[in-house]
Amino acid sequence: QVQLVQSGGGLVQAGGSLRLSCLASGRTFSNYVIGWFRQAPGKEREFVAAISWSGSSTIDADSVKGRFTTSRDNAKSTVYLQMNSLKPEDTALYYCAADIRGTDSATDYRYWGQGTQVTVSS
Repeated sequence: QVQLVQSGGGLVQAGGSLRLSCLASGRTFSNYVIGWFRQAPGKEREFVAAISWSGSSTIDADSVKGRFTTSRDNAKSTVYLQMNSLKPEDTALYYCAADIRGTDSATDYRYWGQGTQVTVSS
């Protein structure tokens, strides 16, 4: 089992920045791929970004490329999602997720954080 606890998020004006954190406990954190997903009201959950167990490889959704950056600190069992140049359409509930072989599909992740709200005002 892996437990994920998220922090960060909040309300920001368009063009601003926020950083989300995802703290893991349980099994060896460094073995897991960590993904970020988001879900806006009335929409399906969508992939945002993912980072490999070593942190050497990341993938980003086209909608966030160049604006969002994922990083991890395995010594602290924490993954970060730095969000810059935020837009109103980034408003959503953001989740981190973990699995051994995570991809850009939510169904490939077994463990999920509780979600944290990000609201971007125009």
